[in-house]
Amino acid sequence: MKTVPKEIISITANSVLFVGDPSVAFSNPEAINNFNCRVCGNMLDAITLCSEEKFRTIFVVMGGFGGKLQSVLQTLRRVNSSAEIFLLAQMHQEPAAIDLTSRRRLATGTASDYFICPVNVETLWQKAGLTETETIEEPLVAIKSDYRDAKIRELEKLATEDDLTGLKNRRYVREFLSQVIERSNSQSLRVTLLVFDIDDFKHYNDAYGHAVGDHVLKQAAIMMLRCCREHDVVGRIGGDEFAVVFWDKSDNKQSGGDNKDDVKPASERRNTDSGRPVEAYIMAERFRKEVCSAELSFLGPEGRGELTISGGLASFPKDGKTVGELFEQADKVMLEVKRTGKNRVALVGKANAK
Repeated sequence: MKTVPKEIISITANSVLFVGDPSVAFSNPEAINNFNCRVCGNMLDAITLCSEEKFRTIFVVMGGFGGKLQSVLQTLRRVNSSAEIFLLAQMHQEPAAIDLTSRRRLATGTASDYFICPVNVETLWQKAGLTETETIEEPLVAIKSDYRDAKIRELEKLATEDDLTGLKNRRYVREFLSQVIERSNSQSLRVTLLVFDIDDFKHYNDAYGHAVGDHVLKQAAIMMLRCCREHDVVGRIGGDEFAVVFWDKSDNKQSGGDNKDDVKPASERRNTDSGRPVEAYIMAERFRKEVCSAELSFLGPEGRGELTISGGLASFPKDGKTVGELFEQADKVMLEVKRTGKNRVALVGKANAK
């Protein structure tokens, strides 16, 4: 008969702990009852339980921690040091989740990885390398298929990222914007959508070839990311057209990480009473100027100053209350900017102002 160490028996009895509200994390929350999983509605109860029992895997629903999530996760890690901790994040919480699961954070005892929710319970268990039931005959560390995990990651990337630029794709941008708008109903959020494209992009393909055209798109993506804040979402939504979701709370504080505020010159701070997305406009204009002055050596000696963009900014809820309305308004502004001279970024109602 196989002898199982005592500590393994205690762990396999309850190998999975879920912390938070299942209805927030799962598309089929009732299915969690079919798995060998303990559920704690709040972190205090979870930490208390972990001091009494050991778990192999812990899922934590993000939200409700303010800027204290990192220290809470460190406490959870201290009382259950052998556990893998996974964060369950809504799309708008992904920047904080990425930060908390980065390599530099792992050394401080935060989380191993994160998943975007809502997610199917069975799918989450598969992604985390878990089985529906855990018996004494099973080893403490589940045997994972590296190939399967790699394929899952690859499919997730294909579903959310643009394969040419590495930016988020159209589907992700629209879903993210939808979640931020929904969240703003209960929180004081400021949301602005920028839609822009590269002026006369067909010229680059015709004059230099499609390979150079692709390189132009990649360079534009790099410059846009450099001009945005880490939590803003930048995506390529088709051809040479891009979109950026600028968002933050009215007090400029982000939930979920270290709560580090961006330090900006007074001239770049938003006037919160103006109703105008000043900060988003400044970042968009900064990007336009950087693109215009970029030295694009691959275009030859005349490359400098050839690349320009035109864009439109629409803010929630002033210019639109739905994803469709915001895209429609931003598109209209962009087209008007192109019609009246190009190489500008304008707000709704300001497309004709020079």
